[in-house]
Amino acid sequence: MEPGNRRLIRPSLNEMKDPRAPRKDAQPKKATPPDQTNAENFYYLKQMQGKTQMTIVLKDGETLKGVIEWYDKGCLKVNRDGEPNLLIFKSNIKYMYKA
Repeated sequence: MEPGNRRLIRPSLNEMKDPRAPRKDAQPKKATPPDQTNAENFYYLKQMQGKTQMTIVLKDGETLKGVIEWYDKGCLKVNRDGEPNLLIFKSNIKYMYKA
């Protein structure tokens, strides 16, 4: 009988020397999800374009009502009827909803 092609089970010496080398049978790593989804930006733009009346509840319990005029990374500018306009830090907002 002729010996058939036999496959070496143990790793080759090259693989033993460099454990960081990617193996042929290893699956590629999944890509990490993006840091920012832009969902917050989309929401603010939608409310600004529609001039939607918003109710904003701050961390201290105070409630403000008005329309978002503009926003940036750290704050919102809220226009209010009959009251002064406000610049509110996002870190002070507990939650907000459509009035």
